[in-house]
Amino acid sequence: MKFTVLTLFPGFVEEFFRHGVIGRAVEAGVIYGRAVNIRDFSTDRHHTVDDKPYGGGCGMVMKPEPLDAAIAHAREKTPGARILMMTPQGNRFDQLKAEALATEKKDLILICGRYEGVDERVCRRHVDEEISVGDFVMTGGEVAAMAVVDAAARLIPGVLGREESARSDSFSDGRLEHNHYTRPEVFEKEQVPGVLLSGNHGLISRWRMKDSLIRTYMRRPDLFDKKKPTEGERRILKEICRELAEIAGK
Repeated sequence: MKFTVLTLFPGFVEEFFRHGVIGRAVEAGVIYGRAVNIRDFSTDRHHTVDDKPYGGGCGMVMKPEPLDAAIAHAREKTPGARILMMTPQGNRFDQLKAEALATEKKDLILICGRYEGVDERVCRRHVDEEISVGDFVMTGGEVAAMAVVDAAARLIPGVLGREESARSDSFSDGRLEHNHYTRPEVFEKEQVPGVLLSGNHGLISRWRMKDSLIRTYMRRPDLFDKKKPTEGERRILKEICRELAEIAGK
């Protein structure tokens, strides 16, 4: 799967493609990632990529010609790629969307806006979908684009060392992930939960599910509206309620 990021700051994105899990996947040839400098497609001697908005107002708008040419260049390298625009006005990006992009296995071209935005005519001509990573505004789309690439790429087989790592992540099953512990067994007088040292994988699995349900209820109860509890989860939730009732009685 190929990821092409159109940006005015290619060095920023190129570093992302060189490090960590994503960097190893690129090096191994599991995925392909590159940054395209939109400024390279400006035709004037100053390499202008922005101009004042028609109708007045503050700020500048990205000009259509350089971006249009950059998109055409990216399409030549990845014909049939899906084009995404990073913008606060877009559809909310979440784990389900990341899974859809990874499952579809279609090459992606991600456009990073800057300034006050991008000339709308370019969006209408080329963009398949506008994506937002949250209800806030950043100085540019680079961080958002890297978040989308990271979330989708790690779900592609071969990117992570163990495929079950992706399946057990928060939001993958509609719940927050359980707490994690590693060595030492005691840190600052706090001990690792005994069940995790028991070697009983059945008990450990049940503890993790219970811990996951508690975290989800305390931090993101809305997730229970999106995915109703399974029968197994209901039994554990009832157990939690009984334990809370006993504490309240004491």
